[in-house]
Amino acid sequence: MKYALISVWDKTDLEKLCNKIVNLGYGLIATSSTAKYLREYGFKVKETSEITGFSELIGGRVKTLHPKIFAGILARRDNPKDIEDLEKESIPVINIVVCNLYPFQQVIKKENVTLEEALENIDIGGVSLLRAAAKNFPHVLVVPSPKYYEEVIDYLEKGGDDIEFRRKMAIRAFSLTSIYDNIISGYLAQNLEENIALYLTKKLDLRYGENPQQKAGFYMLDDEDPPFIQYQGKELSYNNLLDTDSAWNLIKEFNEPTVAIIKHNNPCGVASDNDTLRAFIKAFEGDPVSAYGGIIACNFEVGEDLAKEVIKHFFEVIVAPSYKEEALKIFSQKKNLRVLRYREDILENPFEIRSLRRGFLIQTFNRILFDNHEVKTSHKPTEKDIEELIFALKVVKHVKSNAIVVSKEKQTLGIGAGQMNRVNSVKIALEQAGEKAKGAYLASDAFFPFPDSIEIAAKYGIKAIIQPGGSIRDNEVIEAAERHGIILVMISSRHFRH
Repeated sequence: MKYALISVWDKTDLEKLCNKIVNLGYGLIATSSTAKYLREYGFKVKETSEITGFSELIGGRVKTLHPKIFAGILARRDNPKDIEDLEKESIPVINIVVCNLYPFQQVIKKENVTLEEALENIDIGGVSLLRAAAKNFPHVLVVPSPKYYEEVIDYLEKGGDDIEFRRKMAIRAFSLTSIYDNIISGYLAQNLEENIALYLTKKLDLRYGENPQQKAGFYMLDDEDPPFIQYQGKELSYNNLLDTDSAWNLIKEFNEPTVAIIKHNNPCGVASDNDTLRAFIKAFEGDPVSAYGGIIACNFEVGEDLAKEVIKHFFEVIVAPSYKEEALKIFSQKKNLRVLRYREDILENPFEIRSLRRGFLIQTFNRILFDNHEVKTSHKPTEKDIEELIFALKVVKHVKSNAIVVSKEKQTLGIGAGQMNRVNSVKIALEQAGEKAKGAYLASDAFFPFPDSIEIAAKYGIKAIIQPGGSIRDNEVIEAAERHGIILVMISSRHFRH
């Protein structure tokens, strides 16, 4: 008799698939929990322990890891010696393996998950079953996920003898186990390891890359759905995705309601306000010219009033954690506007990766704002001053270097980005802020190499500056701030962004 081995964590639609398998004359072999489930639906099932002669051991950690299981999967049907071995040991021939794995990825997403809990959800036997069945695809069909059940049923109804379909399923199984192992190694790795394996799955075909002459796609390190849900609008472009990710990373810095508007991978307006509509208006007013055609990100649910304000202007994308139903109806008036909900339940990539012409640069993400700070002038900041400086610093962390942010009342007034020398970034930010710079706050992503930037800031009436320090001329910079009555705070972390 031919058999199908069933061992699954996710039992979605399992009875539907097994019904087709049984109707085609297969017997069912299953691990204990799967067997119990199938019996509830009236199926006759042999448990793996009946085949192996062993009950499940050490709390279920060992169920299928036995020669009588794996020989039945790996035997070459066209090799007489293999068949003779099976008959000699009374080993059933297993032609179908239906198996999906412990939900390791879902478990490690949970808040405060322990190492013990994570380790208990690393599947060993399931991975081995999938690999064995995939290796022997000329003779065995492997089914690694419920999402393939409809295809498998169609294959079986057509006779179940298409080796190319079995090859396709084997590729899917090997891909799945590769991704599974990568997720585990990424979770366990505390530092950059000597060897890092990447297996990327295409999620979206993009019209083109950064420019029309470049091809592009959106890939992920796992087999989950993309990290966003698109409610409406044109298909997403390479640049849309790049800017949306930058915008989302920026607003995640803030706990209070915040809006960021991104253009060409740089923020052009950011504001925080308990009144969410006011937060958007302040962000837009930070640089209304640059905001045209930009990306909006909100770290709060978007409602009707904000939606009405947004559609008065041209934006490419808006992204938020959720939307009121009325807001979505209003956005539908702008059919090209891409409206995205960012999923907060996704597992983030373990590392930041940049491609070189030959090789890759890999680093951990810049998660730390600063560990400690020190006031370097006799003029001391109030609690409000510190709050304002931290707002500016959170924004400057996401601006291309050399980066300067001028802000007041938690609203950006001027942003100097991507200049080859720091003093030019200072000039751009302050010129943009204009008269509003008086009494405002200035943040720099790295140290001031000379006191000239402080002199310019003083002319505009800047109240306080926050910067990492570390220049051989730090004393001159501090003296300039002291002389002009500017509060100067130095922090422990630099925030270059290239």
